[in-house]
Amino acid sequence: MPEPLNVPFSLTATVDRLIPSARLGRLGRLRRGLEKEGLRVDAQGHIAQTPHPYALGSKLTHPHITTDYSESLLEYITPVYSEPGEALAFLSDLHTFTYQHLSDEWIWPGSMPSRLSGNDSVPIADYGHSNVGTMKHVYRRGLDVRYGRIMQAIAGVHYNVSLPDDMWQALRELEQATNVPFNDYRSTRYFSMIRHFRRHSWLLLYLFGASPAVDKSFLPDGKVPDKLKPLGDDTYYAPYATTLRMSDLGYQNKVQSQLKICFNSLSNYVNTLRHAISSPWPDYQKMGVKVGDDWQQLNANILQIENEYYSDIRPKRVAKHNETPSQALEARGVEYIEVRCLDLNPFDPLGIDETQIRFIDTFLMWCLLSDSPWISDEECDRLDDNRRFVVERGRDPALTLIRDGESTTVAAWGEQIFAEMAEVARLLDAVEESTPHAKALEALAPRLKDPSLTPSAQLLGQLQAGNESLSDTLLSLAKAQAAELKAKPMLRSREALLAQLIDTSHQQQHDIEADDQVSFDDFLRDYFAHARESRALSSLTAEKK
Repeated sequence: MPEPLNVPFSLTATVDRLIPSARLGRLGRLRRGLEKEGLRVDAQGHIAQTPHPYALGSKLTHPHITTDYSESLLEYITPVYSEPGEALAFLSDLHTFTYQHLSDEWIWPGSMPSRLSGNDSVPIADYGHSNVGTMKHVYRRGLDVRYGRIMQAIAGVHYNVSLPDDMWQALRELEQATNVPFNDYRSTRYFSMIRHFRRHSWLLLYLFGASPAVDKSFLPDGKVPDKLKPLGDDTYYAPYATTLRMSDLGYQNKVQSQLKICFNSLSNYVNTLRHAISSPWPDYQKMGVKVGDDWQQLNANILQIENEYYSDIRPKRVAKHNETPSQALEARGVEYIEVRCLDLNPFDPLGIDETQIRFIDTFLMWCLLSDSPWISDEECDRLDDNRRFVVERGRDPALTLIRDGESTTVAAWGEQIFAEMAEVARLLDAVEESTPHAKALEALAPRLKDPSLTPSAQLLGQLQAGNESLSDTLLSLAKAQAAELKAKPMLRSREALLAQLIDTSHQQQHDIEADDQVSFDDFLRDYFAHARESRALSSLTAEKK
């Protein structure tokens, strides 16, 4: 028999002390919202060239249906729910509602793009002629001149999660930190969670990565990296890859890598981002900001705006009017975190299911309740290496990762994490009628010893067995999923809400455009003048509870 895995006593003790309060309903439940992207494609699997359907509402103002980079890249945003099933039901209705207004188009189920015809085949989203809408469009033009549009056609799921105040209060009392202002305590602990996440996010990439292959049209100028091998005429793949979306083929930026953000403190994070949006970069200066009346990018700085910073996880706070994301964090602390490393599951019509949600919730709570010291620059580089190894070779039986200076396998390290997460599942299941978090661990654990069970292996196996291209395989899945979603009845109240939001959102965009009183040049100058201002509050004036 294998030796039992050791679970830190401090973790078990913490869970044991919290469970009685959880059973009495005194801790509340985790709250989460989903953001899911998906390309619109035509009947041949080419990226759609049609405008965002007017019948879906204004992409500038609609709270639930918008676009990301491209006019063709749908983005769905659910409200915040304490029950995973409710978030998924809302997301399902958004898909069903969309299909009522799509003509001979489908929602691409994969993270890597459909068939493309060069850089210009990815249309940049147009948000109208208001200053706010123009800024969103020019920002995307800047992404084009810096990185190209093809990279911006990649899709994924962003998972937003927060702990209820009651749970924070219980942890604060448990750790005897009631003398620390509530917002300061919460922000510090969220950053601790983020650091532990960054040390172990490779596990999510292994378990849920689902992009081991790309269509040949994704590769610029036909240049094929050494890591990729041909599969038929139109597909290239990496034999052991889990998520090429998270590789150097996807959302990676060598300029940003110099920022060295390892999430040790809120002030360091905010100040680093503020420096990046204020510091010119020579190559971007050469590109030009404005040529005549034609804007090329918002500015020539390392980051045009904070959203340009790519990371697998971010601290977030809902911003007020005339407030940047960092200023919101600085003024009132971290409100929730956004997990950004999740591929779309091409075999699920929604791209994510409840088992995955329950696992991620357990993983994040484990990150929060585990010890998480500050990350040194040296460790930061090592974490990036582990992540890259799993991205490119996660299913390779010979792969080893570095843990505390020693080599270990994905399976061995993963089993240790699962054993510790089982303790956290006890806490989360204390407020449930059954044991959904423990069952999620049980359902996913076999993937550690059998890589063929992972989504990346399942997709690659289907490609190899069916002798079809990636695009043909995903197009078949898209059409089957569309039929399933079209046949699904919507909640009547939600259908009525979405129908109402069509006119409401268009009217809101019209009102914004009518209210503009200054030129775009003046608007942008004022925006960046305010963006450079500090909104930090001293601990004496921070909110106390």
